[in-house]
Amino acid sequence: MQSVIFLSSLFLFLLWSLAKLLHNLWWNPLRIQRMMAQQGISGPPYRFLHGSTKETIKMKMEIRNTPMNNLSHDIFPKIHPQVNTWIDTYGRNYLNWHGPQAQLVITEPDLIKEVLLNREKTYPKTGTKDFAKKLLGDGLVSTVDGKKWANQRKLANHAFHGESLKNMAPAMVESVHTMLGKWKNQEGKEIEVFGEFKLLTSEVISRTAFGSSYVEGRNIFQMLTGLVTLTSKNAFNIRFPGIRKLWKTADEVEAEKLEKGIRNSILQMIKRREKKVMAGEEDGFGDDFLGQLVKALHDTDKSKKFTVDNLVDECKTFYIAGQETVNSMMTWMLFLLAINPEWQEEARREVLNVFGNKDPDSDGLGKLKKISMIMNETLRLYPPVVGLTRKVGKKLRLGRLVLPANSQIFIPTLKLHHDPEIWGEDVHEFKPERFSEGIAKATNNNAVVFIPFGFGPRSCVGMSFVAAEAKILLSMILQRYTFKLSPTYIHCPGQLATTRPQHGLQIRFHPLQQ
Repeated sequence: MQSVIFLSSLFLFLLWSLAKLLHNLWWNPLRIQRMMAQQGISGPPYRFLHGSTKETIKMKMEIRNTPMNNLSHDIFPKIHPQVNTWIDTYGRNYLNWHGPQAQLVITEPDLIKEVLLNREKTYPKTGTKDFAKKLLGDGLVSTVDGKKWANQRKLANHAFHGESLKNMAPAMVESVHTMLGKWKNQEGKEIEVFGEFKLLTSEVISRTAFGSSYVEGRNIFQMLTGLVTLTSKNAFNIRFPGIRKLWKTADEVEAEKLEKGIRNSILQMIKRREKKVMAGEEDGFGDDFLGQLVKALHDTDKSKKFTVDNLVDECKTFYIAGQETVNSMMTWMLFLLAINPEWQEEARREVLNVFGNKDPDSDGLGKLKKISMIMNETLRLYPPVVGLTRKVGKKLRLGRLVLPANSQIFIPTLKLHHDPEIWGEDVHEFKPERFSEGIAKATNNNAVVFIPFGFGPRSCVGMSFVAAEAKILLSMILQRYTFKLSPTYIHCPGQLATTRPQHGLQIRFHPLQQ
């Protein structure tokens, strides 16, 4: 009798599990597809389990390694071939599928502004899972919870406010001096600057935010780089629900190994700080970002207290965000100035007028108006992050649309930055003068169309840090060298965490005639 009851229960459980699976993987996606179609929103049809990811992967692979002609800046069709194709086919707003996950792609500024301002707190970040979870955890960039995010944001603001940035400038200058010292033996020869900037920005974020040299943080960076590669490689791979508990791919095993290694390395850095304080060698945990995190770890106020997991996730987030973003922006700034010598000379004149041949200081950075224009135009043409994702937790209205619960919204930043209806027919030309009167005038007071660092309350907290480092680096290069693109350079922009040249950026530097 008991065996009959057990078998009956097992049968009912399996039947229930199958029904739930079919609901999630078939009935619900088709329901959402019909619901959006009734509102005039179409898109690539949903395919069982995979959604529209197979088509996305195919389009990306077909164009990924194809170089662009004539150093064109029209990179949107190359970076986002699927979005470009489906906007042409289905319109400015369409329904996309990441596996069974419904994702509404929007490019209308009014809708984007409503989502990013998020006044009613109805469009939180989507959080992370799978490989991205191992890379960023629940750090400031990805966390969803309101109270937790506010705590993290407050701490980050303290670490990167004006006075802190001023104190960081000497460390940035020192790191650039180290890099330029190595370049002296290669003057007139080809230098692959993307790799050079990667080392530099790694050292800067280590020194300024974590008080350690690049040598100490090198293993963390190498492991994070490996995780970035695995995350990008598996971004569109869809696996059957629950299969990861039974069988893991080689990439998943490697990602777990890297995640554990990163955690152990960060914990060692924390223990060294704690040990010095306990031994009386230091009065406190330090005023840098890591010091603020360790203070939060020991905070007696439970509402402000961080856990070890919180601390590790924040360290990973700032290692990645602080290094990858600056590296991407600086690489493309140098590329654009190398092929636009008139703007290179304009920038050099400004730097020499502000600093002469002296090292840049934080007071002078705000006077670099031309450099700020160049920086903004670089971020418009080659934004480090090319899209933003938000979650729709419950059924709600966006503009004229009613959105289903548990769907997502994707905002293709790159499309906005390359839209001729917004910027004009010269949208793919490098014209820093667009920003001569500031971002508001350049965008006709519609700032939501220029969002390299996001927009609204969830905009990037490290914007000032990124800008300061980029201005210092570019100023010190312009004080010493003229530079031009090497004939060996292959123009093939790609996306791996951030926008980058897939074959590096080869530049030839010539000492400036004093």
